[in-house]
Amino acid sequence: MELRVKLFAALREAAGSREVRLSLPDGARVGALLAALRGAYPRLGEALEQSLVAVNLEYVGPEYRLHPGDDVAIIPPVSGGEEAPVDWIEIVETPIEIGRLAEFVRTDADGAVCTFLGVARRWTRGKEVVHLEYEAYPAMAVRKMREIADEMRVKWGVTRVAMVHRTGVLAIGEASVGIAVSSPHRREAFAACQYAIDRLKQIVPIWKKEVWANGEAWIGWEGAPPTATVER
Repeated sequence: MELRVKLFAALREAAGSREVRLSLPDGARVGALLAALRGAYPRLGEALEQSLVAVNLEYVGPEYRLHPGDDVAIIPPVSGGEEAPVDWIEIVETPIEIGRLAEFVRTDADGAVCTFLGVARRWTRGKEVVHLEYEAYPAMAVRKMREIADEMRVKWGVTRVAMVHRTGVLAIGEASVGIAVSSPHRREAFAACQYAIDRLKQIVPIWKKEVWANGEAWIGWEGAPPTATVER
């Protein structure tokens, strides 16, 4: 079977391409794929040894059995040494400045920076909103937001991601969430940015209370609630 393998960051530079093709026997496992990569691209070296493998947007181990058509990506470490993390993922209680997020993700290698800013609106479902209140489970929220960034990198090969959500009381017009994505091309940047906000609404533990002149209510999951992925 022939597989297309996506590479990022140092791996992409060492191989000289964002994607390589490998021919493997039917039923080959991830360990065999890594061995084939080492043989075909010796310059990948130590970076490959420290990397993770994602198949169809999920991290897998060396014994995972591959199938034709699998979406395979090699995910290098997000940061190294004293360097700053590639992505800016944060839960904050202060105003969000979308310009800072856009500048953070911009690189000279990218031709597109796409941003999204979610703001508190005055009217919802025919009711006038006085203000919004956001609450989060910060540790889990940041972890899930990083998972979303990894998914975006696997699906669209984006370069950098900034994803910041605010908690506390927000006045009408204030930003609740800011997202910025950089990519060599605009199509991938647009798609990844939309995916980020849609996915955030689905799986990140952040809750919104709408406060009206005559009442208030917590707003539940957008779409179906997430399901458990670990069996006991």
